[in-house]
Amino acid sequence: MTRMASPAALYRLIAERDRYRCAYCLTTEENCGLQMHVDHIMPEAAGGTSTADNLCLACFSCNVHQAAQQGGTDPVTGDAVSLFRPLRQKWTEHFAWDESNAQIVGLTSCGRATVVALHMNNPAVVRARRRWVAAGWHPPKE
Repeated sequence: MTRMASPAALYRLIAERDRYRCAYCLTTEENCGLQMHVDHIMPEAAGGTSTADNLCLACFSCNVHQAAQQGGTDPVTGDAVSLFRPLRQKWTEHFAWDESNAQIVGLTSCGRATVVALHMNNPAVVRARRRWVAAGWHPPKE
């Protein structure tokens, strides 16, 4: 019988892999000042498992707005698309920082739908990112 890792050990494993930052918006745990949530990329209700290959770190804002959503609507094309899958897709292929480095720009249908669905550019977060940029703490280094 396989023994499940303790919650603390599982958190440490995922946090180290995700470099202590949100897998969706790349906010660092240090900048947000709160421990990141462990997010089910595919919700358990949809058959997702509580294993490292289906878990990632998510900041409070991204986690709350994602909830159990797996898809969204591309605001440019109106197409229904899957949301970004952090462990299967590369962030830089779907997102970029705008010139100010405070807003996330969706580069693909998936990226644009994820930015909207997760409210990744909500005013409070953008204001915080502007302060992080001014302090030299943002954007995160790849």
